[in-house]
Amino acid sequence: MTDRLPDSLVILLHGVAAFGYDLDPLAGMLRRSLPRTAVVAPDAPFAYEQGPGRQWYSLEGVTPENRLARIVAARPAFDALIRSLVAAQGLEKRLERVALVGFSQGATLAFDAVARGRWPVGALALLSGRFVAPAPFTPARMTPVLLVHGSADGAVPSEETRRARALLQEADMTVESHILRGVGHTISPTGVKLTRRFLRERLGEAGV
Repeated sequence: MTDRLPDSLVILLHGVAAFGYDLDPLAGMLRRSLPRTAVVAPDAPFAYEQGPGRQWYSLEGVTPENRLARIVAARPAFDALIRSLVAAQGLEKRLERVALVGFSQGATLAFDAVARGRWPVGALALLSGRFVAPAPFTPARMTPVLLVHGSADGAVPSEETRRARALLQEADMTVESHILRGVGHTISPTGVKLTRRFLRERLGEAGV
């Protein structure tokens, strides 16, 4: 056993009405593939009003017109959580060794954090997210992005990922995008494989 801190960190961000442990299957696979990397899946800061689970922002009465305001209101709690997780691994000055992986609402908040330039992390994977273009759009161009979405997603249309790809490419970011035929609103086995390969390459563990 050793007390040495991990070399890198992956933060998994769950969807609405869920808990961090709902991402345990993905977390376990990533830990096996990235032995020098800490993988954490925190709970979102806010309780889900309509039942068990947590959320990054409320969906009650949400509309295309007020969604951005709710994301803006959620930023302080989101940033405080990410800051505490990064600090726990001693990576405050090495954000290039940090990756954000978001599913659904978690992807929405991760996209906002990077697109606004608040978190210039080393990798960003967005799975089945709904993406609100922030203003101003000032991403860290060094952050590579993986976008994965199911073509049969009935909760969040895959057009959201196509739009995000265009926005990120216009900002001169490196983007890899996959629309998975017949896949719904879920993290599919193919999505897991794509995420694992992307993170191994970006965090320098491709040979493990």
